[in-house]
Amino acid sequence: MQPLSGIRVLDLTTLVPGPLATLALAEAGADVLKVERPGGDEARQYEPKSGADSGVFIQLNRGKQSVVLDLKTADGLARFKDFASSADVLVEQFRPGVMDRLGLGYDTLRQINPRLIYCAISGYGQTGPSRNIAAHDLNYVGETGMLSLVQDTGGVPVLPTALIADIGGGSYPAIINILLALLLREKTGQGSYLDIAMAENVFPFLYSALAQQQITGGGPRPSAEMTTGGTPRYRIYQTADDRFLTVAPVEDRFWVNFCQAINLPEKLRPDDADPATVFAEVAATLRQKTAAQWSDVFSKLDVCVSVAATIEEAMASDQFMARGIFGRSTTTDEGRLLALPVPIVDRFRAAAKEASYPRLVAQAGRDWPVFP
Repeated sequence: MQPLSGIRVLDLTTLVPGPLATLALAEAGADVLKVERPGGDEARQYEPKSGADSGVFIQLNRGKQSVVLDLKTADGLARFKDFASSADVLVEQFRPGVMDRLGLGYDTLRQINPRLIYCAISGYGQTGPSRNIAAHDLNYVGETGMLSLVQDTGGVPVLPTALIADIGGGSYPAIINILLALLLREKTGQGSYLDIAMAENVFPFLYSALAQQQITGGGPRPSAEMTTGGTPRYRIYQTADDRFLTVAPVEDRFWVNFCQAINLPEKLRPDDADPATVFAEVAATLRQKTAAQWSDVFSKLDVCVSVAATIEEAMASDQFMARGIFGRSTTTDEGRLLALPVPIVDRFRAAAKEASYPRLVAQAGRDWPVFP
C-alpha cells in the first residue's frame, strides 16, 4: 500500500516547480491528472527529445495521465469543474489572479469541493507589491541575496546551475505543505489553500547569512567566509589533469589527516596561518598529481575530499548504483529513459520499476482516466 494511493491530484502546472512536486506525489501513489492547454505543455517541445516529446517533460511527468482542456471555453471549464469536484489536491502555477479570472479560484472550487487542497505556486506569492512581476529562478536567488555570497575572482556573482528557487523554493515546499494539508484534512474534514512563494522560500538556504547579518550587522563576505571561499578547508582545487577536487576537511580531525596526506608544511597547518598562503600551497601541491592519483590517496583516509564528477560519472557511481536510485525507467517512443530520482523513499513507491508518461491526445468525457 502506497501512502497516497487513492489520492487524486489535478496538475495545471508547467516547466519545473509544479511538475516536480506532482511527480513526487505520483511516485508516492497519487493519481495525477495533468491538464494541458490545446497544443500541449510547452515543455514537450524542449530539446533534446526522445520521440515526440522532450526528455525533460518525460522525466517530470512519469506515471501521470493527461487531458487537454481549453479553460477559455464553457465546455473546458465545465469539464475541469467535474474533475475538481472529486479531486483531493489541485496544483496551479499561474500568476496571482489568473485562476480567479477563469472562474476557477479557490473560493469557487471549495463551494464545489470543500475537501479540496488548493496549492498555488508563484514567484512572489499571492500578496505583496511584487506578486504580478514576471521572474525566473535567477531573479529570485538574486533578490534574496544569495548571489552576493559567491563571486568569481573578478567580483562577478557565479551563475547557479541548480534551480534553487524553482525546486528548493517551489517544488519541495509544495510537497511538504500538501502532505501537511492532507494530514489536517484527516482531522477537520476540510481542505486548505496553500500559497507557495518561490522567492521567499530561498531564505532557509541562507540561514547562516541571516544569523550573521542580525548579530554582527554585516552579512557574509564573498571569498571571506567558510562557505564562500574564505578558508582553504572548504575550496575547489585543480589537479594535474585539469580535473577538480572538492576539498572540505572543515573539522580539525579531517584537516589533520588532509595535511598529513599532502605533506603540508607544519607552519601552515594552524588556524592562525595566513589563509591566502595556505591556499596557494595546497593548490600548488594538488596540482602535482592527477585526480585519479589523489582519489587513490584520499580514498584510504577520513578527509572529506572527492573528485568533482561529470554527470556521466555520477550516474555510474558505485554509491548511487548500489542505492539503486537510477533503477527505475520511463517508457518513451524510442525506448526508455532512466527515471528522475525523487526524494521519496523506496518503501513508499510502486513495486513496478517501469512507468509510462502521458502522450498528448485529446480525451473526451468528464471522468477521471483509469490509472495503472
